[in-house]
Amino acid sequence: MTSVLRGTLRAGRAALVPVLSVLCGFVVAGIAVYLSNADPVAAFVALFQGAFTEKNALTETLVASIPYIFLGLAMAVGFKAGLFNIGADGQFYIGALAGTYVGYAVHGLPAIVHVSLALLAGIAGGGLYAVIPGILKARFGAHEVITTIMLNHIAYGIAEYLINGGPMRDPHASAPKTPFVTPDGQLPIIWPGSRLHFGLILALLAVPLVWFLVERTVVGFRLRAVGLNPVAARAAGISVGWTIVLVMGISGGLSGIAGSNEVIGLAHFMPPSFSIGYGFDAIAVALVAKSNPWAILPSALLFGALRHGAAFMQFQTQVSADLISIVQATVIIFVATPMVIRWLFRIREERSALPAQLAGQET
Repeated sequence: MTSVLRGTLRAGRAALVPVLSVLCGFVVAGIAVYLSNADPVAAFVALFQGAFTEKNALTETLVASIPYIFLGLAMAVGFKAGLFNIGADGQFYIGALAGTYVGYAVHGLPAIVHVSLALLAGIAGGGLYAVIPGILKARFGAHEVITTIMLNHIAYGIAEYLINGGPMRDPHASAPKTPFVTPDGQLPIIWPGSRLHFGLILALLAVPLVWFLVERTVVGFRLRAVGLNPVAARAAGISVGWTIVLVMGISGGLSGIAGSNEVIGLAHFMPPSFSIGYGFDAIAVALVAKSNPWAILPSALLFGALRHGAAFMQFQTQVSADLISIVQATVIIFVATPMVIRWLFRIREERSALPAQLAGQET
């Protein structure tokens, strides 16, 4: 019982700085609203209503949170290994393209098989696309931030080519888009009268799976070791290059399933321009969660609520939906500089008990 209480207190202390960072983000955004001669209280009340209390608001917020869960997990896995996968947006695109193709081109399969193949295609597409910068880093030392950013633009270009006038364009549609995913390839709705689909269940299942992978497997130990100290990991016999490639593949696979899930669960077709920006928002999701898979859930829900509630806030108060970008950017600044939060709120930094334990053993 004591160990459980200690673990709960430790988790609470770890969550304190991110929670205060979010609150500070809203305070800064509120100041910006006030300076624009608007009422910040009314704006944030409307934001909350649009995210949770209006008709279908909660289900739509959950729908908006689904890709953030997958992409936040993708970023967290990379962060644990010391890798900054900025290419989640491109991997999201490639996964969406792969899942969409399987969704409309395959026929005659049972729904459960067809949906599974579409999701697996998304995982494979995003994973293989992310392996490219992994190999470039492991073999040639190319920095993953640069290569993944460039691959994002290549992914956008691939989508433009395939859908605008290429082999994936629906010949019967006036606007460029893919054919519709067949009914057997669509994720089922889990809340009647809403758009909330089975992808939410898959996202919730992904959280414990990623946690188990990172914290309880040999692969997880290796990626954490590489993230902490690649030189020491190499000296211990861990293949740093292979671990980098594997981690990028896992991260890309999670990004890819987010993309395929978004198509076969919601729109059921893919236009050339498709949800640009999810991958970059996911960086903030993972940073607020401090790369903890369990903490990704409330962090993703927060960003899903901001994304969905912004439109209602703008409609009700005429405060620009871009206010949400101020909140997100400020939160990232405060999360990236925790010493500022500790200074503002006079929070003591928790010291590790390891030195004291070692000193006790020596005496």
